Amino acid sequence: MKIVHTIADVQSCISGQKFEGKRIGFVPTMGNLHGGHLTLVKKAQELCDCVVVSIYVNPLQFGPNEDYDSYPRTLEQDCALLKEYSVGIVYAARTQEIYPEGSDSHTHISVDMLDGMHCGKSRPGFFRGIATVVTKLFNIVRPDVAVFGEKDFQQLAIIRKMVRDMCMPVDIVGAPIAREESGLAKSSRNGYLTKEEREEIAPCIFEILSDAKSVIQAGERDYDLIRRNAFAKLAQAGIKPDYFNISNTRTLLPASDNDDQLVILAAGHVGKARLIDNIHFSIDV
Repeated sequence: MKIVHTIADVQSCISGQKFEGKRIGFVPTMGNLHGGHLTLVKKAQELCDCVVVSIYVNPLQFGPNEDYDSYPRTLEQDCALLKEYSVGIVYAARTQEIYPEGSDSHTHISVDMLDGMHCGKSRPGFFRGIATVVTKLFNIVRPDVAVFGEKDFQQLAIIRKMVRDMCMPVDIVGAPIAREESGLAKSSRNGYLTKEEREEIAPCIFEILSDAKSVIQAGERDYDLIRRNAFAKLAQAGIKPDYFNISNTRTLLPASDNDDQLVILAAGHVGKARLIDNIHFSIDV
């Protein structure tokens, strides 16, 4: 496994792999790796000959009062884990090269049709930061395939639209959510949870999502009522709700009676952690 820090070095490594005719898979991460990240790596390995994992905490996707400074940075531990999984290249990018003139003055990429709702409503500029850094990483790595987790469902939808709209020559693959035995979606921010929060409170998000799915599949179509009930259940469980939205899977707009592909997206605060989760499914209309 090669660990590189500069654009020139990562492109040199990748060009050698491509010269040998190898298919390049890419998994962009912010590090502090866990089992969810490793499912993305495994998926990329299934589809490609050489996997590149980037590790970069992107300042452009953090708001002024968010956890950029305290976000866990565990590069040595991450690289040891990726070596066990036979990753070919780790690109530990540096901010002075990603944003040489500063992130505020850098060219920004926006996907306006999808980024103003759900997490984008709660975190203005968040998806602009993601779209910008992912575009830059795609241009640096030039992968054949990039794998993203379905836990960040809105992010995945935004990246897919960005790639389609901008004619980027990369296949975007979504990997299913990796969960703990309790049902809690694996996340770097789970590390902020206390033992009680992790075992007894945070798993309620997935339970409430699953209950809402069951109610809808049983025939209930009053989505506003389902949403209000879910908010009450989240609060009762000790979770401060951010949103709980029932949407069309493709557009992410509020679901209508004619939609047969639905996604329920939820976010809430558990102690110091802001957690997101979702569940998507089909119904008869």
